[in-house]
Amino acid sequence: MRLGIKRYMPKGLFQRSLLIIVLPVALMQAAVTWAFFEQHWQTTTARLSESVAGDIAMVVDLYEREGAADFDTTAQSVFDTIGLSVDFRANDALPTSRRSAFFRVLDRTLRRSLTSRLDRDFWFDTTRYPEYVDIRVEVDGGVLRFIAVRDRVFATTGHIFVLWLFGASALLTAVAVIFIRNQVKPIRQLAEAADAFGRGQDADRFKPAGAREVRQAAHAFLDMRARLKRQLEQRTQLLADVSHDLRTPLTRLRLQLALMPQSEEREAAQRDLADMESALEEYLAFARGQAGEEQAPVDLTLLCETLADDAARLGVDLQLELAEGVSVLGREGALKRAFSNLVSNAAAHADAVTLTLIEARGRVQIFVDDNGPGIPAEDRDEAFRPFSRLDEARNANRTGVGLGLAIARDTIRGHGGELHLEDSPLGGLRARVSLPL
Repeated sequence: MRLGIKRYMPKGLFQRSLLIIVLPVALMQAAVTWAFFEQHWQTTTARLSESVAGDIAMVVDLYEREGAADFDTTAQSVFDTIGLSVDFRANDALPTSRRSAFFRVLDRTLRRSLTSRLDRDFWFDTTRYPEYVDIRVEVDGGVLRFIAVRDRVFATTGHIFVLWLFGASALLTAVAVIFIRNQVKPIRQLAEAADAFGRGQDADRFKPAGAREVRQAAHAFLDMRARLKRQLEQRTQLLADVSHDLRTPLTRLRLQLALMPQSEEREAAQRDLADMESALEEYLAFARGQAGEEQAPVDLTLLCETLADDAARLGVDLQLELAEGVSVLGREGALKRAFSNLVSNAAAHADAVTLTLIEARGRVQIFVDDNGPGIPAEDRDEAFRPFSRLDEARNANRTGVGLGLAIARDTIRGHGGELHLEDSPLGGLRARVSLPL
């Protein structure tokens, strides 16, 4: 039951806040309206209608006693005494058409009163004249037509009450919408700033605003952002220093090996040295992330074509299926490094590699498929762990230290996207990248 109701509840803070304010007021006004019409308005209208019906029944009774000859005197006396206009129409008949009032309860109340007081056919119209009610009663020789003042037949202030009630509700709703929107706006701006920072965008224009609690959360976010930026800067600087310190002895070792005579030991040492340099580059790429590169529009179609050219120079035949003119806001160097890692990983274990770029539902989808041995579903999360090396069925980093997929996913997530490993239609592994436009 709770889940059924929750399904229809509004999801946004603005809609929920508006519902919290407007719903109780609407329920209260509905109860007041029902009490007014049930206890006051209908009771008053019924009594007025019964009074007029009694007057009409009395006039009909006088007509039956005195006849039509002297009825004009009686009609004038009735008008002077109770303000009810009556006219005898000889040889006339009751109309056959009938028009109902907007508030049908008026017609029902008057019909009920006339039926209880008269034993003759009658007809009335409450819509033709704004200030009067036309009532006709069939008598011997013709029809008695009564014109009664509307205020004497109905309680006419009911619609005014309803208009005031709905007018007040509309005014309250408008005020609530304005104030709630102003309160929700800072929360939405905070969420947008946090989302932008999560994608690597620095929202410098964001300033705390709104209620005290919202401003407190905004200041906490700004402090957190400043701390994270300092940590990233310190990490980048530390890695730059480590890179400089390590490259110098590695360069000396390479020079010393170059001066040594040819031997198996020298070749083995050179291979070890190359592995060390490769591992160092992967460490730096993983830790550096997206530092030092500003976001700008990136033409993914052109980027994928560049990847195919780079792969061709390495002897990899990368098949492309690209949508035209697809661009995203991001860091071109980081995205190229991430996609290159995916392509290299696929090419290292397969004969056929395809790269597909499509745009659908406001997002960009990039698929890297291969026909290699693939990765079991239970091992795919492990493949993203830094320094992870899978079993011999498919070692995703045979020539590295296990950072290729970790770097790729870290970069994709830094752009607000996600990277998943799936079964490929080619029979191997599919790397599916999803990025927001």
